[in-house]
Amino acid sequence: MIDFILWVLQNIALAPYHLFLAITNPGDWLNWSNPEAVMRFIYYGASVELFFVFFTTFLVITALGMAWKRDILWGGVRILESFANAVGRTAAWAGLIMVLIQVMIVFLQRIFRVAAIELGPFGTAVAFDLSWWAEGLKFWNALVVCLCVSYTFVQGSHVRVDLVYSAVKFRTKKMIDMFGSLFFMMPAMVITYLYAWFFMWRHLMTPSVTSTSDLDRMLMQSRIFRWNVETIGFSPNGFNAYFLFKVLIVLFCVMVLLQAVAFFWRSYLEWVEGEGSADKYIDRDKTGDEAEELEHAIHSGST
Repeated sequence: MIDFILWVLQNIALAPYHLFLAITNPGDWLNWSNPEAVMRFIYYGASVELFFVFFTTFLVITALGMAWKRDILWGGVRILESFANAVGRTAAWAGLIMVLIQVMIVFLQRIFRVAAIELGPFGTAVAFDLSWWAEGLKFWNALVVCLCVSYTFVQGSHVRVDLVYSAVKFRTKKMIDMFGSLFFMMPAMVITYLYAWFFMWRHLMTPSVTSTSDLDRMLMQSRIFRWNVETIGFSPNGFNAYFLFKVLIVLFCVMVLLQAVAFFWRSYLEWVEGEGSADKYIDRDKTGDEAEELEHAIHSGST
């Protein structure tokens, strides 16, 4: 146990140094014309070093906000929630695109009996079979799910099963929220991200990389590196960009992890400041539904 604690403290102490090296040597991991840089990017993208850079940053900002000035944490909450809202409100348009594509498929297939759709001007059109568009609807749906999850959380629109939460006092709720974000949301997303990161890269390049590969081995593998983006569909003329789903899983983990940080900070601040700070600075959409707005006002304590 002592060895583990010393290991954690050592990595926390080295985190600023690792961050400094990454910032001052971008060519070592961002110059993707060099296979070794790609391998460094893959390795450090799910490394112990990156985890402790994130963890140490979280600790430092949290400590400053708790011990010195709460406005630091409120600033972090507003930035992260604004980011979640911006991404979610943009990605939500994929739902409209999905509906329009479905309508287009029905009309072209059932009424006009068209087998393919060509896109592009002046003889440079690219043709896609209708089955490609039909299977591609899954991608637009996945885009909404993965990129709107944090936005939905900020908006308070997630479905929740409440057995105890509604019956306890306000500050007890905030303690439950802090515990949940710290011991459920963050660990779950870190673990999912570690699996998703290497799962994504196995469908983008060869040779295959795993979470157990060390940096020296991956640098040796860079000699035979080549891009090998997955383009195999479930049907001959079907959607063939399934690698995008793997990218979305990684983005999903990042979005939820950042929201877990924001939720922990917001829960702590509301716990300290009391019910008067409930939903402070929160940017929720207005639908114009009077009944919904009244219900939200009651829920937030009319603050």
